[in-house]
Amino acid sequence: MEATGRVLAIMNSDVEELMPRLLPVEKCGNVTAEVDTSEPPRNPQEYLRQVQLEASLCPDVVVAQIDPKKLKKKPTVNVSLSGCQAAPVGFSPSFRWQQQQVSNFSEIRQSVNKHRQHWKAQALDDNVIMPKSDDEEGWKKFCFGENVYHSATPRLSDNNDPGLDYVKVGFPPFLSIVSRLNQASVSTVLEYLINWFEEREFFPQLGRWLYALLACLEKPLLPEAHSLIRQLARRCSEVRVNLESKEDETLSALNLMICLVARYFEQNDLADED
Repeated sequence: MEATGRVLAIMNSDVEELMPRLLPVEKCGNVTAEVDTSEPPRNPQEYLRQVQLEASLCPDVVVAQIDPKKLKKKPTVNVSLSGCQAAPVGFSPSFRWQQQQVSNFSEIRQSVNKHRQHWKAQALDDNVIMPKSDDEEGWKKFCFGENVYHSATPRLSDNNDPGLDYVKVGFPPFLSIVSRLNQASVSTVLEYLINWFEEREFFPQLGRWLYALLACLEKPLLPEAHSLIRQLARRCSEVRVNLESKEDETLSALNLMICLVARYFEQNDLADED
């Protein structure tokens, strides 16, 4: 009870009294009437009284007036501690396979970092117009092409055919393209594609871009990137659970995404156990 009484006494006192007084100043009954703020203080005592007056006029709570029009979009924070859904029997990869994929991925990342400046300096073809970082719809069209963007069901196609119209089928993640993205842009585009994936099925062009962006993602991860890759792994596990056959051509790609997030980026709670 004695300790509680001390806490209540502090709570009931003025806020100013919670802080130690570094300079002595006499308390005034009516501070406003005795302090002339239109004139400069003539001595230290008057200066301290003016400070006391200004402090007394400040509101206890200040609410910022924010213009909603200035906000480009509503901030989104995804917080989830859930893990991946367990793979059906026979659908998960072996630990040896996972180790090999991590080794290959590590070599690719080293190569990308080594040659980043070279590829960044390469001129893009005239038809390659990279969207601005905040153009979400533009990036979806750029990566997947207008055909997929306007279709509910992505169609399979070989985007490495030089005769293809990349505007319609989507640009592959050429090194000359992804090397131009800084870390903020890598995370932003990754978010756009994962959000797309949340509402649609997996298809090869999506896998190519996800792999390339993960290869460009620097460690240690920023909090936003940490949340994104976990979201990606969980989504891959959700799609995998609904596969009807181990022969489904998307199974290997889904396992690869989960493997890289869990094993390479050390999200061990999401890993497939052998």
